[in-house]
Amino acid sequence: MSFFAILFALLIEQARPLARSNSVHAGLRAWTVSVRRNFDAGQSYHGWVAWGLAVLVPALFVLGVHWFLMWLVGWPLALVWNVAVLYVTLGFRQFSHHFTRIRDALDAADEYTAREELARWQQVDTTEVPRSQVVRHVIEYSVLAAHRYVFGVLFWYSVLAALGLGPMGAVLYRSAEFVSRYWSSKGYMGAQPVSERLQSAARQAWMWIDWLPARLTALSFAVVGSFEEAIDGWRFHAQRFPNDNDGVLLAATAGAINVRLGGEALKAREGAAAMPGFEGEYDVDDSDSTPGRLPDLSHLRSVVGLVWRSVVVWLLLLALLSLARLLG
Repeated sequence: MSFFAILFALLIEQARPLARSNSVHAGLRAWTVSVRRNFDAGQSYHGWVAWGLAVLVPALFVLGVHWFLMWLVGWPLALVWNVAVLYVTLGFRQFSHHFTRIRDALDAADEYTAREELARWQQVDTTEVPRSQVVRHVIEYSVLAAHRYVFGVLFWYSVLAALGLGPMGAVLYRSAEFVSRYWSSKGYMGAQPVSERLQSAARQAWMWIDWLPARLTALSFAVVGSFEEAIDGWRFHAQRFPNDNDGVLLAATAGAINVRLGGEALKAREGAAAMPGFEGEYDVDDSDSTPGRLPDLSHLRSVVGLVWRSVVVWLLLLALLSLARLLG
């Protein structure tokens, strides 16, 4: 059932993308705000309690509905529920419109529009960003988004679905990523900033949850790209990125398509990343970048091919595993 749920969700999402202002995501934000307001008292265990409520309660709710439908109603409605959950947690169209607009602007030599769209996407100042760096950051943000919106969700959904936990894994992964990003900005609550303990708990939990999916995504990029260079990038250049999981993924991507990634760029002021009204800083120092060619438009096409080939590999693997389970 999991393979068909994923396939149907991806097809529906391509035909009818989820609106950015949808009630499900708005409800998750409201729940996160409520949990933080009532349980973030500044102590370490308060941080973990708040994280558990914000992430595990939605995941357990989804699991409860799945079990109810599966055992008391029937598997067809459980399949529909799985597709619905994956539709709001999985998919390229939740971020790909930014990529497409920037790529089209660069194709038309409209660098101003490309910078504006990049600034709108990541909420940073891109006024002085040169063309090659616009391309580089589009590659980096797109690869990370593809992992977090597609491959990471696929991994946790498939693993927990195989254990009889239905779509719980998809909600667990997306919720953990969301609270880690949302709570990372100290100022988003205005007069009531998120405590350091809560931010630390959210970041640590996200690192644990994303550790294996990030490496499997990097491995899939190596398989469908330039394998030897991707593995070398993983081994020798992942430490050049501040986040260990993201570093593995970006270093493997750089090797797979022979592009220079990383270095110093679009640095956010402490505690203000990805927030409305934030203005970042740009530094052109590339001394710590990965080896490879300077980014250009051909690399954007390479990234698209890399991601879609990886999706096909994952779907084929899931199909084979589902077939083996049925025959076994």
